[in-house]
Amino acid sequence: MKIESIIITVLTAIILLITHVYTFLYTPPSREKTEKIVFIPQGASFNIIARKLEGEGVITDADKFSMLTKFKGAITKIKAGEYEFTTSMPPTEVLSMMVNGQVKDYTITIPEGYTIREIAAVLSAMNIVDKNEFTAKATDAVFAASLGLEGESVEGYLFPDTYRFTKGIASEEIIKRMVQRFNRVYSEIVFKKPAWLQMTKKQIVTLASIIEKETGDNSESHLISSVFHNRIKKRMRLESDPTVIYGIKGFNGNLTRKHLLTKTPYNTYRVYGLPPGPIANPGRVSLEAAIAPSPDTYLYFVSKNNGSHHFSRNLKEHNRAVYYYQKRLKSRKAQDLAKNN
Repeated sequence: MKIESIIITVLTAIILLITHVYTFLYTPPSREKTEKIVFIPQGASFNIIARKLEGEGVITDADKFSMLTKFKGAITKIKAGEYEFTTSMPPTEVLSMMVNGQVKDYTITIPEGYTIREIAAVLSAMNIVDKNEFTAKATDAVFAASLGLEGESVEGYLFPDTYRFTKGIASEEIIKRMVQRFNRVYSEIVFKKPAWLQMTKKQIVTLASIIEKETGDNSESHLISSVFHNRIKKRMRLESDPTVIYGIKGFNGNLTRKHLLTKTPYNTYRVYGLPPGPIANPGRVSLEAAIAPSPDTYLYFVSKNNGSHHFSRNLKEHNRAVYYYQKRLKSRKAQDLAKNN
């Protein structure tokens, strides 16, 4: 009877343990589907991970969760990243997500014409990467060369598009994905390049970046492209304000006459031809325009202050347009301001 009692006691204990473990494995902390965002750093020990999950209410017992993970041989299979759990998930599902690397991602749209630093600011604002780290990697000439790019940085080749990135992703990986996207788009349009256009890939991207910064209306891209192509053919300076601005460190938003007179590699009022490299990251429309300018003979354009431009074929016509759209408008505004005061 004594042996039977011991056996019954042991069996009962085993059954209770199995029931307890089974209950833990398949019972969520709560029936309410409360979202919990948990970031697992690279190289974090599993004990720290388990305690973090318990502290966030994703699991109810860190020790039991550790036992489960060890039993499944998954301790070294946990992938770093930001996870979006809910308190209605059982521990088995939580573990499965981390083993499979089902990390939370963010949809981020990079607008056409953004520079490296502006892209870095967008990514930093979403807590994807550190902006200084991203900028340093994007302006690393050795890294740019490893991607098959000519120049001191990847400026011009970070294709503006909508991407899905995860928190903690390396800057290097983001840049590679954006450059790969550029390469795909460029390969789709480069065949349109006419035989007469003797420009390298870098020169095309540089011109496209200027067109991008000068264009407020995509329907004008091919016209603006023709202006710059025509000026290059006639050995005229491009005289593009955005190129000047790009060459000014710490530009405060106010372009002055002094800036236009200061000679820098990017000041196309002072130097002939294209600047040393792209001044922004152009989209498909601007790339296509750089390769296929309109056949017009325009040499000048001036803003109409409504997102579009007036195009002229000679300086006399251009000066009239400048007076009409710029000087006269400023004069009217000054008069209106005086009246209101």
